[in-house]
Amino acid sequence: MQAVVVQGPDRQPEIIDVPVPEVNAGQVRVRVLAAGLNAIDSAIAAGMLRGMMDHDDPVVLGRDAAGVVDAVGEGVTGIAVDDVVVGHVLLTPPIKHGTFAEYAVLSADTVVAVPEGMDPVTAAAIPLAGATAVATVDAVAPTDGEVVLIAGASGGVGSFAVQLAARRGARVIATGQPDDVVRLRRLGAGQVVDHREGTVEQVRASQPDGVDAIIDLVSFTPEDARVLAELLHDGGRLASTNSAADSDALAARGITATNVMGAPLAHTVAALVEQVANGALTVDIGRVVDLAAALDGLQTFATGHTQGNTVVRTGEVDA
Repeated sequence: MQAVVVQGPDRQPEIIDVPVPEVNAGQVRVRVLAAGLNAIDSAIAAGMLRGMMDHDDPVVLGRDAAGVVDAVGEGVTGIAVDDVVVGHVLLTPPIKHGTFAEYAVLSADTVVAVPEGMDPVTAAAIPLAGATAVATVDAVAPTDGEVVLIAGASGGVGSFAVQLAARRGARVIATGQPDDVVRLRRLGAGQVVDHREGTVEQVRASQPDGVDAIIDLVSFTPEDARVLAELLHDGGRLASTNSAADSDALAARGITATNVMGAPLAHTVAALVEQVANGALTVDIGRVVDLAAALDGLQTFATGHTQGNTVVRTGEVDA
C-alpha cells in the first residue's frame, strides 16, 4: 500500500509502498478514506519527538482517520467489518503506524461509527483537533459573559475552541489574519485581532481590565505564554497545548495555568461527532488534499498559516 513515511532520523517524509499493517488485539484495521492532518504530524515528520519517544522506523505519519473497517482484532466488540468509522492512532511508544496510508490500524477504544450522511472528510477532521479543543475549554471553564482570548484560533483546534467557548456564553476574542475574520466571526468570535499587528496591544486596548481566560495554542516557551498572560486579570486562567504554561511563575497573580493534551478516546469523539451530526458544531475544513499532496500539506503546517482543518483524502466510498 502507499503511505506517507519517514524512514529514519534526519530523513524527509516521502510516499512509498509499505506492507499493509497487521491488526492486533484491541485494534481495528480500516481502509482509509480520509485522514486529518494535525500539528503533531508535522512535528513527528520533523523528528521533534525523537529522543522523547521511541520510533520504530519506517514511521507512517498521521493520527486521525475515517474509513471502512477491514479487519477486527481479538477482544474488540461493537465494531464489525464494513462499518464506516472514525478513530485515532494513540501516541504511545513506539511510534510506528499512522493514517496517511491506504490502510491503517486504529485503537478500538478511539473508534466510533460515522453517522449515515456524514462525509468521511468531515469525520476525519474531528478526533484530535476536536478533543484538544474540548480539553482547553474545559481547562479554562468559561462562564456566561466572561471574555476568553483564543490565541491561534485560525487553525483546526482553534476553530473548534471558538465554537465551544462561545456556546458556554463566553465573549471570544480570536487571533488570526484579515482573511480569517469572516470565518472566525461566523464560528462565534466577537472580535478578531490580527496577530501580526501585536496581539497584546490590540487586546489590551479593548480589554483594559484584562480578560478572564486565555486558550494559548501558539506559545512554545513559558516566556511566550507569560507575555500573553499579561492580558489576564489577576485570578484568570490560561491553558496551553504546547506545554508552555508555567503554573509556578503565574501563581503569584492567582492565575491558574494548565498544560493540556487532547485525548481522542471514543466517548469524547462520539460526543463531538454527535454535535456535528445534529448541527451544533461545525467542522471548519480549510483544505483537502489527496495523498500525493500530503507532503505539501505537512510543509504548510510547519511553515505557513493554516485555516481550519486540513484533511488528506485517500479513497472514495464504494457505490
